[in-house]
Amino acid sequence: MKQYDAIIIGFGKGGKTLAAELAKRNHSVAMIERSDKMYGGTCINIGCIPTKTLVHAAKLADKNASWEEKKEYYRQSIATKEDVTSFLRQKNYHNLADNPHISVYTGIGSFADPDIVEVKIGEETLQLQSSQIFINTGAETTVPSIEGVVGNPKVYTSTTIMELTELPSHLVIVGGGYIGLEFASMYASFGSRVTVLEGYSELISREDRDIAASVQQVLEQKGITFRLNAQVQSIKDSIIIYKDAVINEEFQIEADAVLLATGRRPNTAGLNLEKAGVEVNERGAIIVNEHLQTTNPNIRAIGDVKGGLQFTYISLDDYRILREDLFGAGERKVSDRDPVSYSVFIDPPLSRIGMSEEDALRKGMNIKVNKLPVAAIPRARTLGDTNGLFKVVVDANTDRIVGCTLFGPDSSEIINLIAMAMKTGQEYTFLRDFIFTHPSMSEALNDLMSF
Repeated sequence: MKQYDAIIIGFGKGGKTLAAELAKRNHSVAMIERSDKMYGGTCINIGCIPTKTLVHAAKLADKNASWEEKKEYYRQSIATKEDVTSFLRQKNYHNLADNPHISVYTGIGSFADPDIVEVKIGEETLQLQSSQIFINTGAETTVPSIEGVVGNPKVYTSTTIMELTELPSHLVIVGGGYIGLEFASMYASFGSRVTVLEGYSELISREDRDIAASVQQVLEQKGITFRLNAQVQSIKDSIIIYKDAVINEEFQIEADAVLLATGRRPNTAGLNLEKAGVEVNERGAIIVNEHLQTTNPNIRAIGDVKGGLQFTYISLDDYRILREDLFGAGERKVSDRDPVSYSVFIDPPLSRIGMSEEDALRKGMNIKVNKLPVAAIPRARTLGDTNGLFKVVVDANTDRIVGCTLFGPDSSEIINLIAMAMKTGQEYTFLRDFIFTHPSMSEALNDLMSF
């Protein structure tokens, strides 16, 4: 049995950064990753990096090209995506594996005891022991129990569809959430006909209805078709049978490919958490306290596996909490980072931080709201991209921003300015009167904040 100062299960953002930090302090670290295709974690291999590489390529696609030209451009884009992810995967592997304080084990890790992790590598099983263990196994795609899904070569997840080298002429996406919309926008830009089947009566229900309506309108202009209240009954080869829950009538639709965009869940299967005294909640997420300790205080969880917002930058901030807890004053905690911004990379991107107008009204807050059509922003005119809507919610009693949604070009960058203003306790007038460069999308904040 090999002894280590720390064992980390999972090569994701928070875990790999923590491993490097521990090694810098001369701690011996065992890093366990079940697949040699996942060095660096979800973001690099099957998440942010490959999808955003394809989103960028799709945006540059020639909309007037022939179908054969579109298919060839898509094949080239998939190849470019593979080159990018392969490069980053190897770079991440060597960043840790070449460190004399870190041992990388490519195998399946599971608990044999609260301080012992077994690693199955082929036919061999090793036992590693440490008083400090970190679980960083991420999340996995939720596959709904729909008849005809298992083993169907026409059915893909958000991971496997990015391995598809043939551009589908008709893509049907089951699920109209953020992941579904991102892929819908991307494939429509590549040239596919796209149909989205959403089981609920509205899209992206956590957003205000005016924002959701603007998103739907823009995506429909791309040629995307939405079917709401669509309950998928079965998928037989390339035929999807769904029922309209309102009129209780069945319909069928044929597709070249079907994407299941029905959510993700914490990846804890096979970890044998019960042997380590680690409990999960009703959603299967590992329960942690403000300092990321599980129900076994010597075991901590990082990133998506503990539930909540599933973003790389949350995993990175988990590392910061652990770093301060292990080597600092231990004052940093999970609740310190609220609110957190996010972006959905449809075209144009949708970005949000804090409360929506509906959230604030449900809380009984005294608010004032302002909206700015993207078409009114000079920079958007120069970019030739005038779709979208900016919206801000301000506490009328304190003049502080409590929420902001930006649907338009460069929103994934501009939302960070809003976040900094909110985090530093600035009143909305700070941005209203700020001197921005011109012409820029950020200067739109002058007008957005002018009540």
